[in-house]
Amino acid sequence: MTAGGKRSILVVDDESSVQRLLKDVLGKQGYQVLVAGNGQEAIDTYVGSRPDLVLMDVRMPVMDGMTAFSRIKAMDPEAMVILMTAFAAVEDAVKALKEGAYDYLIKPFHIDEVKVIVKRGLEVRHLTNEVKSFRRKLADGYDNIIGKSRCMQEVFDIIERVADTNVTVLIRGESGTGKELVARAIHYHSPRRDKPFVKINCSAMPETLVESELFGHEKGAFTGAHLRKPGKFQLADGGTLLLDEIGEMNMATQAKLLRVLQEHEFERLGGTETIKIDVRVIAATNANLEEAIARKTFREDLYYRLNVVPLRLPPLRERREDIPDLVHYFVKKFAREFNREARGVTPGVMDLLSRYPWPGNIRELENTIKQAIILGGGSMVTPEHLPAAVRTGYREGAAGPVDDSRPLREAVGELERRMIAQALAETGGNRTETAKRLGLSRRALIYKIEEYGLKG
Repeated sequence: MTAGGKRSILVVDDESSVQRLLKDVLGKQGYQVLVAGNGQEAIDTYVGSRPDLVLMDVRMPVMDGMTAFSRIKAMDPEAMVILMTAFAAVEDAVKALKEGAYDYLIKPFHIDEVKVIVKRGLEVRHLTNEVKSFRRKLADGYDNIIGKSRCMQEVFDIIERVADTNVTVLIRGESGTGKELVARAIHYHSPRRDKPFVKINCSAMPETLVESELFGHEKGAFTGAHLRKPGKFQLADGGTLLLDEIGEMNMATQAKLLRVLQEHEFERLGGTETIKIDVRVIAATNANLEEAIARKTFREDLYYRLNVVPLRLPPLRERREDIPDLVHYFVKKFAREFNREARGVTPGVMDLLSRYPWPGNIRELENTIKQAIILGGGSMVTPEHLPAAVRTGYREGAAGPVDDSRPLREAVGELERRMIAQALAETGGNRTETAKRLGLSRRALIYKIEEYGLKG
């Protein structure tokens, strides 16, 4: 397909009159038409432009159509090729069908026949691309969750058990542990896999807009509502809706969400029409919802509606045996993405990565490897390519290294307190910016500040 979005067709024929005719007819159908005069030109043009479909004569000088067809299919097994042949050479076309040609036309052909067969071939090509795209999404939705540790095997087991059901799942875990990836895995392994996967981050928008984003609004429902807008629930109909950072949702919207979960219907903001929906809900949070319930900031009845199947994602410090596999995955990913030579990390680097507490979890590890690949130029990542915090085991500028003699929870808590204190100092006490730097919601940051008795 061309940059402008037009489907492209390559016409290959040694007769200029046939080239002109097909270019004129297909151009009027809205296609971009490329031309070639023999099989070798066809191959060269195909390599340079990757057209969506090829119309190719069988008998041509320099290189015939059958040879060119075989070479194009060898380069691109999914190439969509329609052969044009005289009646006497039909056997060649039939042979090509067995080898993967889409169809053939017998000369002299009728223009309407050309239009129909080209349209049909492009539709098949489009469906093939859709299937490939879906398979990639399916693979990305599960195969990219890396972990051989016992705790991750338990996560995989839960995913497999709940995927083909419609039950609501509550995914809990610290920021950066991969909650969205797990939600996608559940969706793409469910009967809803060919329907939409829609997500909304409840902490990433003002409270006044969350209801509109979820349920949509009618024209004139509020200032600035110039058009009717469908909400995330309606967009996810038949599929899955991920409510990320559900703990940040305000109480009024929680009440409306509870009704949707119970009744499977809602009204748009400012509207009276009742909209029925079939949506599977997955919620995710890094907050302590039980404490939120005690503080009267989260509804207990909604909690039980969401927590039908609880799924806890362990922090990276609890699954250190998975770090080598994650490191190798990220090295390969970013070396390919940034066209670097890196093939791995030195033993010293792996030791540093395995010892670091990773308060930012997998997201922090991913960013660390990305930085190392970009800054490093050799075949192996070495210690000097790592951030100072990873090399020393604590954040640069903190009061000192973590005391390994203390219990893990206590040591991690102290590291977290230091990181928050340092970020507050660096941002001049700006809580919004501090939360963004640390990968926390603003509400979660405020809770941590109060918990650790910090000033900010």
